[in-house]
Amino acid sequence: MSPLRLTYLAIAVWGAIHPMSHFLAWFDTNGFSLAGMLAAWHANEATSGLVWDLTIAAVALTVWVVAEVSVRRNWLALVAIPATFGIGVSCALPLYLFIRSAPPR
Repeated sequence: MSPLRLTYLAIAVWGAIHPMSHFLAWFDTNGFSLAGMLAAWHANEATSGLVWDLTIAAVALTVWVVAEVSVRRNWLALVAIPATFGIGVSCALPLYLFIRSAPPR
């Protein structure tokens, strides 16, 4: 495996673990409340801006994945879509780049 692919994979793992540790800590303190987390995400203009920034990036990544999969027929790359909305862009984008950069079969 190339150093670039290993880098993408390492960033994908980091992008899954690091943000999730903050979410789990928040849930531990506040209980499992999606409504409460949504309210926290919009606590002020700065956090609302970050939420919208990541939401728009997630939509753009999803469009890119679907467009490329329809041409390249690399169906495995579709795992980036649930990773985007279930984990986050910080995991899904490097995961997609890891999958996309595999040598052709």
